[in-house]
This record gives sequence, C-alpha cells and structure tokens, in this order.
Amino acid sequence: MNHPLACGRGAARTASPLRKDCTEIELIWLEKRLEHWIRFGRIASERIVSRKTRIVAFRPDAVVAFVRWSANDFGTVHSRIDILRAVRPGEAYTTAPFVRPGGELLLSIQGWPKVHKVLETIDSIEAEGLDPCDVAPEHWRHVHNRLSAGEPARAYTVERHQAWLKRKVLGQ
Repeated sequence: MNHPLACGRGAARTASPLRKDCTEIELIWLEKRLEHWIRFGRIASERIVSRKTRIVAFRPDAVVAFVRWSANDFGTVHSRIDILRAVRPGEAYTTAPFVRPGGELLLSIQGWPKVHKVLETIDSIEAEGLDPCDVAPEHWRHVHNRLSAGEPARAYTVERHQAWLKRKVLGQ
C-alpha cells in the first residue's frame, strides 16, 4: 500500500492534491549514449516508465543534484549538473529539461571538467559527514559562481553548516 502522502503511482491513481506539489525528474539510461541520474536528493516516489526510463518525484523544498551526460561514437558530447530546490505551489521557478515543473536553480554547471569539480565538492561535503541535501543554498550558489569564473570554491565545513543551521532557526 502507498503512503497517503506519497507523490507516486498511488497518488496518480487517486489524483491526490499532493501530486501537484511534487517536482518530477525524468531519468534516462541508454548505455554509452545518454544518462540522467540523481547524485543526491531524497526521493519521495519513483515510477518506472520503461526499462530505460523512470520518473522520480521530490517534495517541496527538497534539494536535488541532477546530472545529465550524453556521448556519441567519438566521446562525451555534453555533461551538466543542476542543483535545484523543489518549489512549493505558487512559487517562481526556473524551467529545466526533464524537470517538471522546474525548480529554484542553485547551481547549473556545464562541461565535464567543471561538472567533475562539482562532484568532487559533493564528495568532500559527504566526507565531512554532512548530507549534501542539507547544505546551505548559498553554498551551492557560491560554488556555481566560483566555478563559472574559473576560481576554486570555499570548502563547506561542519562549522559553516552549524552556522547555517543557526541562521535557519533565526529566520523561522
């Protein structure tokens, strides 16, 4: 039985109002040609469309890293990572391919060398014992801006995270 608050198949059959609240991302895998995957994010539900396609849903305010990669016979053609926050109904959002309806774009980087640096940044955050889903949104914007300018980004440490959590509590 599906959870009554799920965004998935059960919600679709019953036309649950929460379904409209979820942000959906289409994941595709065509071996050695096209890959879309989630690097991090708390998936609320998943719907398998075919052997090569599935759709995952995220609740409002969830932060997710969505990676897209494609290649041809000569190598990688395109690589991109977007880190976005799933929006609430009525909030403004940025559209992104394969993301419905869209999200608040915190980071958007193209090109394998820069995408690789973002993946290393995510790895270093996890090495600190932190979940990238919980990182301050400002840090993802900082990483985006620094990499876009060809500069290294500041490390996200436990101390920075504690400061973010305190600011978050004060803002509520």
